[in-house]
Amino acid sequence: MLSWNEIRARAASFSREWKDAFYEKGESQSFYDDFFNVFGVRRRNVARYEELVEKLDNSSGYIDLFWPGQLIVEQKSAGRDLKKAFEQAGEYFDALPERDRPRHILVCDFQKFELHDLEERRTLEFSLPDLSNNVEAFGFIIGVQRRKFRDQDPANIKAAELVGRLHDALDQFGYKGHDLEYLLVRIAFCLFADDTGIFSPRDIFFDLIERRTSEDGADLGQWLNHLFQVLNTKLDDRLTNLDEDLAQFPFINGALFQSVMDPEQRRAKGAHYTTEKNILKVIEPLFMDDLREEFSRLKARKDNRRTNDLKSFQKN
Repeated sequence: MLSWNEIRARAASFSREWKDAFYEKGESQSFYDDFFNVFGVRRRNVARYEELVEKLDNSSGYIDLFWPGQLIVEQKSAGRDLKKAFEQAGEYFDALPERDRPRHILVCDFQKFELHDLEERRTLEFSLPDLSNNVEAFGFIIGVQRRKFRDQDPANIKAAELVGRLHDALDQFGYKGHDLEYLLVRIAFCLFADDTGIFSPRDIFFDLIERRTSEDGADLGQWLNHLFQVLNTKLDDRLTNLDEDLAQFPFINGALFQSVMDPEQRRAKGAHYTTEKNILKVIEPLFMDDLREEFSRLKARKDNRRTNDLKSFQKN
């Protein structure tokens, strides 16, 4: 898996290589073979050219590049109207089976890119020379998707069980005592920071573990150790050539975690874990009921707006 630094370097080279491209019919396929290679992916492994589609008006057409479930590309010659290109791509989208409808539509004239995320209803526009600054938007090519964050109460229970299993497994291998508790608290903090926005952008811890560690987990400990060192190093004191995936993490004073107590210390000091149920007994009567009512009103308003937007999108 390429790092984002490597991908950006490849993107800059791609932009220089294709700065004079302009002709749709003669250059599109070579253009996108090279484009996917920017991300270390062979285009033919995921997407195909000239996909025949029977449109809803009984006419037919060909999708320039089609990746089922992920991407439609409508490519035009330089200077052509990208708004019309998006409308054309939308006709193909409507005609596809539900299971094949992609999340993304890309319209491009070699020099300008418009990437539409249909799920989040957002559009990114940039020029070819700026590709290297926008490669993260194409993270889905390497399996990095933007995730929606939902209520995770059921997940908290499962997460606690998984952390417990991790604790027991490490304990069996001889990793015990304060060092074990210290490690688990650090991991729990990273997961919490990933989910709540302490780490920005969100999910950078998840992405680091998913993309940069080996599938069998053999190098997981090395990556975690390196990450903890980075978190404990002030930004101005970090190496200038630090791996970019690590450099984006903020400074977190490692001394904050040194206060992790072993069970005997907790009992001696009267420290204990307060359950969510007991916390809510105190705070709900004070303000949670009002907040929950306000949240319900806002959610209903958002759901209505989303329904109206969807209807409007389908009509167009």
